[in-house]
Amino acid sequence: MTVPAFEDYAPAIDCICAGCAAQRRAAARALPRRYGGHPAAHGARRALVLATAAGVVLSAGVAEAASPADEHGSGPAGSAREDGVTAADSPDSDGVDAGTPQGAPGPLTGAGSPGAPSSTDTAPELRPTTRTDIINRAKGWVSAKVPYSMEKYWSDGYRQDCSGYVSMAWNLKGNEWTGSLAEYGDQVEREELQPGDILLFHNRADPTNGSHVTIFGGWTDYTHTHYTAYEQTPAHARKQTTPMAYWTNSDKYVPYRYKGLDADTGAGGSNPSATPFPGVDKFGPGATNEYVAQLGRMLVERGGKRFYSVGPGATWGDADRLATKAFQEAQGWSAGEADGIPGPDTWQLLTSGTGRDIPESGNGGSPGDGSTAAPAFPGRSYFRPGQSNSHVEILGKQLVKKGYGKYYTSGPGPRWTEADRRNVEAFQRDQGWRGSEADGYPGPETWRRLFA
Repeated sequence: MTVPAFEDYAPAIDCICAGCAAQRRAAARALPRRYGGHPAAHGARRALVLATAAGVVLSAGVAEAASPADEHGSGPAGSAREDGVTAADSPDSDGVDAGTPQGAPGPLTGAGSPGAPSSTDTAPELRPTTRTDIINRAKGWVSAKVPYSMEKYWSDGYRQDCSGYVSMAWNLKGNEWTGSLAEYGDQVEREELQPGDILLFHNRADPTNGSHVTIFGGWTDYTHTHYTAYEQTPAHARKQTTPMAYWTNSDKYVPYRYKGLDADTGAGGSNPSATPFPGVDKFGPGATNEYVAQLGRMLVERGGKRFYSVGPGATWGDADRLATKAFQEAQGWSAGEADGIPGPDTWQLLTSGTGRDIPESGNGGSPGDGSTAAPAFPGRSYFRPGQSNSHVEILGKQLVKKGYGKYYTSGPGPRWTEADRRNVEAFQRDQGWRGSEADGYPGPETWRRLFA
C-alpha cells in the first residue's frame, strides 16, 4: 500500500525555496483581514509581498511581477495564483478571523530554519485537560471529516494538518508543529501508551520528509502490535487501526504524554476511563461487586445491550460472560483470549472507549442466546497484496459460504491472493456495482452484505 509522505514544517523568513516563499505569500494575503482596509496595512502587506517575490527571484532565477490583483487577493473565487494555490484554497477563505483562540491564519509555529524545534525562554502554557476530553475532541474532527490542509484553519481556529490536529486535541493555546509539540509532553515508553498520548516523528534533518504525528487511541489487540490511531491526513481526519508505530519510519516515532493532563472526573467523582483494572478475581461465577456492574454498563454502551434481559447489575451472570465474549471476538481474539472473562486488555479497551464495538447479531440468532455475531469490518488495509491475517481467511470462508468461491483452487487461507480479489469482485458485481465499486477489494458495505 502506498502511504503518503506527510509534510509539516515552518517556513523560514530567509529561506529562498519555493515552498517557504509560498507560505509567506499565504501570510501576506491574510493581512487585510487582520487590519481591515487601512492604507498602512496595505503598505505593510505590499512590503511583505515584494519581499516574498524577491525570495522567489533568488530561488527561481526569474523575475516575477506582483500585480495589484495578486497583491490584494482580488479576482474570481478559485482563480489560480502564481504559487499554484487557488483563491478558494487560501487561508483567507475559511472564515477564521483574529478573534479565534489561535489568532488569524499565518505561518506554522516554530522559530528559525525548518527542522529546529521552537524554543522559548519560559515553559509553554499548559491548559489542563483529560484523556477523555482529548479523545472526544479528536473524534469531533473525525466525525466532521475535516479536510487535510497545511494552509486552512477549521472553525475552531486550529490548522488542518497533523500537528494542528494534535494542538486542537491537547487544547493548546496555539497551533504547534512537529518541531515544537514535544515541548508540551513528557516522553514515555511505548508499552506505557494510553489514550490521548501521541506518537511523534519529527525529521530534524529534513522536516518535509515524512514528519508526522498521530494520537494514540488504545491497543486493538493483546499483542500490542496495532493500535487505534486518530490522525489528520489526506484526505481528511480519520480513525484507523495502525501498526505500531506507523506505516513508515516506524522505529523513529517517539511517544509523548501531555504535561497538563488531569485525572478524568465525572458524575459521582469517577469515570470509567480513570478506573484501573481491578483484577480477574472480581469477575466470574459468584462475583458480586460494583466492577461487574460497571463492566455491564460499558458493554451495553459498546453494543452488548441484547445480551441483557435485565440489568446489568452487580452480580455476575451469563449475560455478562456472553457480552464480554462478544466484545473480545469483535477485536479478532479467539480461544483463551475470548473466554468471556475480562482481562487487562479487555478492560483498557472498554474504559478508554477504543477498540471495535460489538456488532449486531447475525441472522438466525436471538438476543441473549450466545449466537456468534457477524465480525466487525477490520479495515481496508487488511485486504491488499502481501497481506496475511485471519480477516482474509474469514472473508474467504464467507465468500465460499455465499457461493462466491469459484476462483479458489485451494483454500481459502490467510494470505490475500488474486483469487480472493476476483471472488470479491464477483460478489460486488452481483450487487449491481460497477467501476471502482467493484474492484475486488472489500469495504464496509461489501463486508456488511457478505455477513448479512
